[in-house]
Amino acid sequence: MSAARKGSGPPQPPDREPADGREPSCDRPSEPSSEERADSAAERARRLHPAKRILLGTAGGLLLLLGVLLLVLPGPGLLLVLAGTVLLARAVPAVARFEEPVRTRATQAAEASVASALRIAGTVLTGLALIGAGAVWGARAVDGLPFAGWSTGLSLILSGLIVLGLLVWSHRRVHGGRAKRRPATGRADREGR
Repeated sequence: MSAARKGSGPPQPPDREPADGREPSCDRPSEPSSEERADSAAERARRLHPAKRILLGTAGGLLLLLGVLLLVLPGPGLLLVLAGTVLLARAVPAVARFEEPVRTRATQAAEASVASALRIAGTVLTGLALIGAGAVWGARAVDGLPFAGWSTGLSLILSGLIVLGLLVWSHRRVHGGRAKRRPATGRADREGR
C-alpha cells in the first residue's frame, strides 16, 4: 500500500484543523510569547518606510511625554502614555515589551478615574481650570505671567480638552454597559422565576 493511501483524504496543512473535526496535530499556544511578539514587532518595523518610522516615533514620543505630564493631574493621563507606547512600539521594536504592562495599568487607571463622583468632579474641575488658565495666559489678562501669549494659552487649553475628552472616553468605557441594563423590579425577577 502506498503512503498516499494510508491517510483519509488529502493531507492537511499543520496550521489548520482537519476536516473531520479532530484536534490539530501541532500544539501552538493561543497567545504568542513575548519573543514572538518582539519578533513580529521587529519585522513590522523593518517593513515600514524610514520616514513613517520617524513620524510614528515622533508622534509616539510626544503622546508619551504629554501622558507623563498629565499623570500629575487627576485625569486619565496613563491612557496617553499607552497611546504613545503603542505608536512608539511600531517604530522601535524594543518598546513593544512595555506595551502590555502599560495597557493593563492604563485600563485600571481609567476605571479608577471614573469610580466615584468626587474623582469625576475633580477631573472636570481640572480640565476646566486648564482651559480657563489657557484663556488668561493667551489674553495676557494678568501682568507678570511667565511665557504669556497664545502659544502657552493654546497648549493649556488643548491639555484641558484632552483631559475632558479622556474622562468622557473612560466614563463611556467603564459605565457604558451599565446604562443599558435595567434593574430587576418585577415580582418574578425578585423570586428568581
